[in-house]
Amino acid sequence: MDENISWERYRSFLAVMQHGSLSAAARALGSTQPTLGRHVAALEKQLGLVLFTRTQGGLVASKEAAALLPYAKQMASTAAALNRLASSQGKVVQGVVRVTASDIIGVEWLPPVLSRLNAQHPRLQIELDLSDHPQDLLHREADIAVRMFRPTQTQLIARKVGNIPLGLYASPHYVARRGKPSRIQDLAQHALVGFDQTTGFIRQAGKKLAVTSYDRARFALACDSNVAQMAMIKAGLGIGFCQAPLAERYHLEPVLAEQMGLALDIWVVMHEDLKSSKGCRAVFDALAEGLAEPGDYSL
Repeated sequence: MDENISWERYRSFLAVMQHGSLSAAARALGSTQPTLGRHVAALEKQLGLVLFTRTQGGLVASKEAAALLPYAKQMASTAAALNRLASSQGKVVQGVVRVTASDIIGVEWLPPVLSRLNAQHPRLQIELDLSDHPQDLLHREADIAVRMFRPTQTQLIARKVGNIPLGLYASPHYVARRGKPSRIQDLAQHALVGFDQTTGFIRQAGKKLAVTSYDRARFALACDSNVAQMAMIKAGLGIGFCQAPLAERYHLEPVLAEQMGLALDIWVVMHEDLKSSKGCRAVFDALAEGLAEPGDYSL
């Protein structure tokens, strides 16, 4: 095997794996189908492996290609992180910083925080990755994360900046139409908004609250997007969990407040290797300060 394999060929391989065909991968990379075909063929020759089988329906990845995929993804993350870190070098706060957070945090909390940050450091560029699936900071999928749990990896710098009360809420329109449950058992008679996939937090909350009436089989709407859930609650579709500051902001009414109280911790997390980056430090500090008061939406 030739050990001197260029990143460009691995990048082309990764694009084909992610997009399913040479033509789609070429469009994603701003290249051409023949160019990517040459890259993949050269990579197969250098590795001494068959990565794709050519069929009438297109390319079919081999088991060897599937085994290489996670390492190619890590290479891509590292290359992107290298470019971001290089862009932030210099005497002023500048460059690209990639931040990951849940959709509800990104939509409802981060805009005023990032607006203030931009006013203070206009040469900073923020890449915002919104997902409820945590990105891997150790493998440089993002530079900074806003998380609702304490990280355990020793290589990460984590600062707890506060917590968010959670509870069940409904819109005034829903309450006027259906009323409020007075006991947890009464939830079985109401339309509920909840999650499509069960997560660790949902299992933990269920055990803590011993809520047998709040399960997926009873949901009028099941969706994994917190933003979509809150929109449905606001629209009067049903009762669902919501962060207390947002419920107050949108004039939602608490349901079973004394029985259904929970809280989420807010952590701002960064890899320790990024301490020397002026841009990452500025973003980390701005997020920690701005998220310390989740009820404050002022610019």
